[in-house]
Amino acid sequence: MSNISKEILRNYVNEQNFKSPNDVLDAMKELFKEVLQEALEAEMDTQLGYDKYDVTEKQTSNSRNGYSKKTIKTELGPVEL
Repeated sequence: MSNISKEILRNYVNEQNFKSPNDVLDAMKELFKEVLQEALEAEMDTQLGYDKYDVTEKQTSNSRNGYSKKTIKTELGPVEL
């Protein structure tokens, strides 16, 4: 299922300079957070029918005027979005 090449992953690991397994877990949580946030934003774009800040495609008077922080429980532990 992974579309990330081994070269990209290897470069990422080398850049992170992990010192412990907890460092790896923290990095995985951060990556998970970013991927999930992008997926949720894409779902919102699809649901509303227009991209964030794109008023040219907007078919409603409703506005996307912010968000609040959410914490989800995952197998990696709590992740704040």
